[in-house]
Amino acid sequence: MKKLGILIATLSLLGCNTGSESEVEGAEAGLALTDVTLEGKAGTGRWYTRAQVERGRETFEEYCAACHGANAEATPNWRTLDANGNYPPPPLNGTAHAWHHPLAVLSMVIEEGGEPLGGVMPAWGDTLSEAEIVEVIASFQRYWPDEIYQLWLERERASRGLTP
Repeated sequence: MKKLGILIATLSLLGCNTGSESEVEGAEAGLALTDVTLEGKAGTGRWYTRAQVERGRETFEEYCAACHGANAEATPNWRTLDANGNYPPPPLNGTAHAWHHPLAVLSMVIEEGGEPLGGVMPAWGDTLSEAEIVEVIASFQRYWPDEIYQLWLERERASRGLTP
């Protein structure tokens, strides 16, 4: 009977568990764009978790780094037309215009490529899942200085019709 009481007490305490950080990050795996909230997460203070950044970093390295740079820094002359009359890939580290765009636009450009906007970036929608695209965005947003991230966050909230 004593063992049963201990078992019940233990199970009761387990039921009160609000979830460890790794469980919370695990819940973020496979997150669709429409599921992204703007609440700051533990460990980053931003909309994404460290686990999302890590998964996105791996995807970024495989599909994006060759053009946008290993640390999303791109090329020094990204504002100068190349020999084909195209602009080189811009940096995604907060020093170019990517931070001006809401998540929906960033996701669309990755999914559909740059051609609809006059660019030459390939479309990745047939290669990457929506969750992988969200994680890639998290991976390059981690480079954004806090000031740039806060400006972006204001724009993101406005694009969603949210008040600050």
